[in-house]
Amino acid sequence: MVGSIAVGLDAAGCASSGSESSAVRALRIDTKIGVFDAIAGGPPSGRPVLLLHGFPECGLEWESQVAALGAAGYFAVAPDQRGYSPGVRPSQVADYHLDHAALDVGLIADRLGWDRFDLVGHDWGAAVAWIASARYGSRVRTLTAVSVPHLGAFAEALRTDPAQQAASRYMDRFRRPAPIPENEILSAGPPALRGVSPARSAEYFRRMSEPGALTAALHWYRANNFEGYDQPVTAPTLFLATTNDPMVAAGAVRSTARWVTGPYRLEVLAGVGHNVPEEAAERTTALLLEHLAGHLG
Repeated sequence: MVGSIAVGLDAAGCASSGSESSAVRALRIDTKIGVFDAIAGGPPSGRPVLLLHGFPECGLEWESQVAALGAAGYFAVAPDQRGYSPGVRPSQVADYHLDHAALDVGLIADRLGWDRFDLVGHDWGAAVAWIASARYGSRVRTLTAVSVPHLGAFAEALRTDPAQQAASRYMDRFRRPAPIPENEILSAGPPALRGVSPARSAEYFRRMSEPGALTAALHWYRANNFEGYDQPVTAPTLFLATTNDPMVAAGAVRSTARWVTGPYRLEVLAGVGHNVPEEAAERTTALLLEHLAGHLG
């Protein structure tokens, strides 16, 4: 686990350890809407890769991949998204609409000086990555989406597929008014996340226990119904799904290909659950590196 690292602001407004080693380090990205906390690996001169986390994780979810990408010469950055970064934690439900999170991708890339970059996302991070890839088509070199299908496929499944409707019922519990679900989650203690170490789960819980953090994270559920995101993705896309994901039914996984007009590859990991970057870290990293290496343009 990454500890606290003393860092200073460089000329780009981003925190830097002053080293170009592949070691994972802390990073702060100062944008016009606030400061995003992040972890990073690799030389800032390397090919840029942005990795977006899901719930209830943070950028640390991608620690293994950030380290491996850095060792391979990429510049990998995994920010804590809005609501998860204390410096970007607005209070209104509407502030967590996915349109805002997709705009954050552009703001972060601009602040890092990235004209083009590779985009990776898991869970809510995948939802954001699908949208951003469609909207920033000329800037996103490749997309790697993990667990969550293209939102066109996902919204269709929520309307028509009983299996997906059943798998997504947990969202209704999260969408109840504050502080009802917050109190239930916090009183239960650190969650047992499949494939995630108890120490890492405890760290996620510690962060969610900070004032306002869990409410902000749950506002992602309250603000979004996944409708209206039918724009296709043209970037070369790798979609990692699994056979044992309790939150995503197979129908939306299969139909995602209809929303990708560029090169598309679906990999289904047998026996793996929802927390793919941590439960199947080595396989995720290998597939990600292979995908990046296959698309150099």
